[in-house]
Amino acid sequence: MKKITMLGTLLAAVAISGCSAQSAELTAKDLQHHRFELLTLDGTPVIAQHGGKPSIEFGEKMHVSGAMCNRFMGQGQLENELLTVKQLASTQMMCSDPLLNKGDQLIGAMLQKGVNVSLQSNQLTLTEGPHVLVYRAKEWVN
Repeated sequence: MKKITMLGTLLAAVAISGCSAQSAELTAKDLQHHRFELLTLDGTPVIAQHGGKPSIEFGEKMHVSGAMCNRFMGQGQLENELLTVKQLASTQMMCSDPLLNKGDQLIGAMLQKGVNVSLQSNQLTLTEGPHVLVYRAKEWVN
């Protein structure tokens, strides 16, 4: 009976340690020097335009930049998987694609307010309220 109890305790400890290893918190180092291309915006697939697909990049010291229809950039801060770019700068052009116009407004508001970030395999997800932007890792950036 003691062997069964000890085995059960050992298995429980292994299961708990396995769960904690999988739930490691996302850090700035996980994002820095990576570029991601937008796959979907609130569930709608995003099609590449003349300049390529909308993207987001994370540079040195969490400098965040990217594009929807317009380019955006600013100094990001990641804390408890919440990404905030308080002073976000962007260009102000109108886009012929209504989805990308919506994306411009969303990404700006989400980053300034603070957006929940998750990274699984090569997929980056930004979530704020009902809005979800799903990106795919594209390349390493300097």
